[in-house]
Amino acid sequence: MASIRDLKKDINFVLGDIIEAAYFWEASNPKEDHKEAEAIVDDSIALFDELISKVNDQTVENRRKHLKAVNTELEEKAGKLIDRVNAL
Repeated sequence: MASIRDLKKDINFVLGDIIEAAYFWEASNPKEDHKEAEAIVDDSIALFDELISKVNDQTVENRRKHLKAVNTELEEKAGKLIDRVNAL
């Protein structure tokens, strides 16, 4: 883990790219139903809030292990969101 700042940037960039992809799909397919794309955006925002609050949590015993777990959670949940975007 390089730094907390890098982890926060990773969270921001990864989830921002997923949201951008969902909005791009909406713009490219104006006649399609956008409910699933909107749900992906909402889930991405909720995941962002959840992960940032975990990164900012100072009460954990082993901070390094906790931040690695947050990074792993980001990879897993972002992968699921990407699969949902690809399925649109």
